[in-house]
Amino acid sequence: MDILINVVLPLALAIIMLSLGIGLTGADFARVAARPKAFVNGAVSLVILVPVTAYAIATLFGLPPELAVGMMLLSLCPGGVTSNMISKLARGDVALSVSLTAVVSLLSILTVPILAAWAVTHFMGAQAPEVSVTSLAIAMFLITTLPVLIGVTIRHFASAFAIRVEPVLSTIATVLFVVIVLAALAGNWTLFVENLGTLGPALILLNAILMVLGFALARLAALTVFSAKTVSIETGIQNATLGITLAALISGQSEGFSTMALPSAVYGITMYLVAIPFVAWFRSR
Repeated sequence: MDILINVVLPLALAIIMLSLGIGLTGADFARVAARPKAFVNGAVSLVILVPVTAYAIATLFGLPPELAVGMMLLSLCPGGVTSNMISKLARGDVALSVSLTAVVSLLSILTVPILAAWAVTHFMGAQAPEVSVTSLAIAMFLITTLPVLIGVTIRHFASAFAIRVEPVLSTIATVLFVVIVLAALAGNWTLFVENLGTLGPALILLNAILMVLGFALARLAALTVFSAKTVSIETGIQNATLGITLAALISGQSEGFSTMALPSAVYGITMYLVAIPFVAWFRSR
């Protein structure tokens, strides 16, 4: 289990972020400047709406402190390649999806450590582990930002190679993601069973509310349905692997997955259950 936490988990996240970077071109970042309204709408939803909604639901359901922290950590994670794939299936604006995921992932080195430290202290009080914002920011850079930058560099200087290797990296990342989610559930099985009746509905409700709010706010901002689909998906779909990794970094456990990782592990399964009806509806619009 310690090999999964110390080696496979950060490696899986790095591969996921590398695959995201390899899929990016300079044009993806240029779209941020060319279409600021859609990007700002999506970014505000991701950075503000998601954590605020997660806090409200964690409080409403009275989640135990570590599980509440785990839900907050999940809410701080941008969508990753999963949201890009779902946007494509939903016939949404994939270019906007990629731009949002990329830029917010790069910004997460600044936002995530500060908000994660606050969440741990707020929910756990005297039992909170010490969180070094600087150390967490460095770790975030090494396992998220740096792989994205490496991927972008490879795509720029060796585009033919990047195009060939992208599907391979995506497959490897998917397999590692499944292994990590199953391992996190197995390592906290008793706790998972005890809290499933509360945690499952809380995560499903969080996911559904965020997708509805993301779509509604985008339409209120006069975005097209094409773009609103993507904002909805980016708002509602989080990177569960990053959530599990953050839990491991903050808890400092080297043996077994932290309780904080459980919400992200469960969400790694429930998000697909919630996304399926939304994708079916979006495809019809």
